[in-house]
Amino acid sequence: MESWQAEGVDGFRLRPAVLPTDLDAIVDGLVPELQRRGLFRTAYEPGTLRERFGLERPAGRYAGVAA
Repeated sequence: MESWQAEGVDGFRLRPAVLPTDLDAIVDGLVPELQRRGLFRTAYEPGTLRERFGLERPAGRYAGVAA
């Protein structure tokens, strides 16, 4: 994964085959190792996804509907 990232891959989708065994291995083993190597975030950026993309919040479904 590290060498693929160095080649320009910017993300991975991991799909555990056997729950909870594989998920536990990812969460308890892989993620901490990637974090130790500086390859995976240790915290999320503040704000919503919409805010990070600079998108305005759309009008509510019932905006402008008379009561």
